[in-house]
Amino acid sequence: MLKPVSRRSFIKASAATAAAVSLTSFDMQSWMTSASAEEKAAISTIPTTCNGCSSQCGMIAYTKNGRLWKLEGHPDHPRSRGTLCARGHGYATLVYSKDRLEQPMKRMENGEYEPISWEQAYKEIGAKLQSIIKEHGPESVALVQDPRPTGKVYATRFIKALGSPNYYTHHVACNNSRDTGFNHTIGGVPSADIANSSYIMFIGRSYGDGIRPSSMSALAQAKENGAKVVIVDPRKNNTAPFADQWLPIRPGTDLALVLAMSHVLIEKDLYDEGFIEDHATGFEEFKKEVEQYTPEWAEEVTGIDAQTIETIATDMGEAKPKAVIEQSWRGAFGCNYKNSTETGRAVALFNAMLGNIQQEGGYIFGASAGLGDLDPNQFPAPPEPDAVKDGEEDFPLAPRGRGVANIVPLRAKEGKMKAAFYHHSNAALGYGNPEYYKEALNEMDLIVTIDVQMSETALLSHYVLPEPSYMERDDAVDGVGGGTATVVLRQKAVDRVHPNTKPADEIFTELAKASGVGEYFTFTLEDYNKAAVEPLGITMDELREKGSIPLEDKKADIGTVPEFNTPSGKVEFASQTFEDAGFNAVPTWIPPLVEPKNGSYRLTTGKQAIHSHTQTANIPMLMQITKDYDLERLWMNRQEAKKKGIQDGDLVEVSSESASSTVKVKLTDRLHPETVYIPSHYGITSKYLTTAKGVGFSYMEHVPFHFQPMSGCSMIHEVIVDVRKVDA
Repeated sequence: MLKPVSRRSFIKASAATAAAVSLTSFDMQSWMTSASAEEKAAISTIPTTCNGCSSQCGMIAYTKNGRLWKLEGHPDHPRSRGTLCARGHGYATLVYSKDRLEQPMKRMENGEYEPISWEQAYKEIGAKLQSIIKEHGPESVALVQDPRPTGKVYATRFIKALGSPNYYTHHVACNNSRDTGFNHTIGGVPSADIANSSYIMFIGRSYGDGIRPSSMSALAQAKENGAKVVIVDPRKNNTAPFADQWLPIRPGTDLALVLAMSHVLIEKDLYDEGFIEDHATGFEEFKKEVEQYTPEWAEEVTGIDAQTIETIATDMGEAKPKAVIEQSWRGAFGCNYKNSTETGRAVALFNAMLGNIQQEGGYIFGASAGLGDLDPNQFPAPPEPDAVKDGEEDFPLAPRGRGVANIVPLRAKEGKMKAAFYHHSNAALGYGNPEYYKEALNEMDLIVTIDVQMSETALLSHYVLPEPSYMERDDAVDGVGGGTATVVLRQKAVDRVHPNTKPADEIFTELAKASGVGEYFTFTLEDYNKAAVEPLGITMDELREKGSIPLEDKKADIGTVPEFNTPSGKVEFASQTFEDAGFNAVPTWIPPLVEPKNGSYRLTTGKQAIHSHTQTANIPMLMQITKDYDLERLWMNRQEAKKKGIQDGDLVEVSSESASSTVKVKLTDRLHPETVYIPSHYGITSKYLTTAKGVGFSYMEHVPFHFQPMSGCSMIHEVIVDVRKVDA
């Protein structure tokens, strides 16, 4: 039995963590000293939002003498609730990084970069872009980003104005598989009402590693209320202190577990028959399919004993509707395995059988802020492109708005994709195999990266355009859904440290003008923001003052089952859409693509609480924590290591069909013997990122360039490696 953690002790520990981060702020001392030089200097308070990860929590920035002085979580933002994590505190120091991009850069024939003026950059990019479109058509151009508020407005409008449908996001290496499964089953991705749940299962998901302060607080509250928590993960992750039970499942077999649990619910009549009768279709077909997936069958596949599977499924059925399999993010089925989309479907349907949708303690579809938009009569919108987004025909089930970003390098190698813009995206290191990306992007006629630092993607670009950091710019108004919808604003906390950087709204506006489509960019960011808040009954002055405003008239309708955004308007246990795409109408068992054998291992990866993707790796205070605790090490099962003569701290070689890497090893009993685990934040190769370069290795080096059949995801855990001691 794992020792539970109370909400009070968690909050106390969080405060201690924040203090520890502050105490290790060695690189902050010079500017903090400067900011504090005059004891009685005026302190300015700016409500804004973090950009340390995709949660974009609300925060309060305090400045003194014009420099960043202190940060706190915004109390009215639904994701921070008054608390910032270590990433939030640390990533803000990007403002003063010595490795920032300071001016536009152009790659020369010798491969080096030289600074150029913005005028030259716009002129040359615009001319080249028009030439490419004239010769190859607008469908030969793509834009990829990890979307942030301004990018969601300007980048999407820019690529559409060019006549191209090829807009893509980072979700191909995040949660497209999960979302594909959920979207075609229950019509979207809800959020688990963790705080009010009585029985919670996490599959490959760790609030203690992929931290969002409000989620951790909700979990602590649930535990304080007596909730049972089960974590299903090959690794005993850092949510374990909250858990009552850890199931060390064989990697890639989560689908088998959920199918067997579904079998138990049906066999014991523990599913919500009323919900199924009123709000579902295809249940009889699903019921027939899962007859074969007994707990005994699942034991052979997953390594979890049949009695444990039956007991957990039974307990969850008896606890319904306040029982939930948390929806996860990347977790075990966001983008990891050949069967990840099917796992997403199975998880959504298991929750539907619990009748927990839109019920307290279950799955909640949150309220939307309902932002306004620009008046098309005053600011004409570009027409919809004639062509279909590249990749939609290959992966018709994938989320339409996001697309499959790895189609860009694939088409580049085929000679069909000629130009690409990468905004707030290090795709070349984080979306797919870096060597494949390098070869593919080098085939293209024009690559433009818009970023704050010289990433691996930037180093493959013809032009690199520098943005100010998120602490130095105003962004578009954004809405955050949830139990109560919230309207939020990221706004400038400090003046630009590097005056020749420009925000995305200015960059895309000028690129549009240079590319001959400036007529669609006659509005300003302020014009858009005023239009966004107009239907909400608030003003921009109010939003600037408060930063985050809960919309009390826009709350989730808990207790009322919604009409589902599916073709039938119901939960689809059997999906005609899946069948039309060439797949089974109901979820079925699909084994992982590859399996370890003869002393090899599946390479798995995941997050650490102090980092986000690779964007935080160059932050000195956060990287120092990594170095102090050797957090870049490869995790390996202690007994497996013993067989190979490997001891804790040894340097090991990790080899796959794609790459060979060396790193120190961490031996542990917290890991399934068939897998080794590497954190996902390291392996930076850009020589311009001096703090991060050379620390650890990137798991993506080992992942083949391939696509999950249903969603187009990267299948990042479908890789087998050998591990040996370097001097052996």
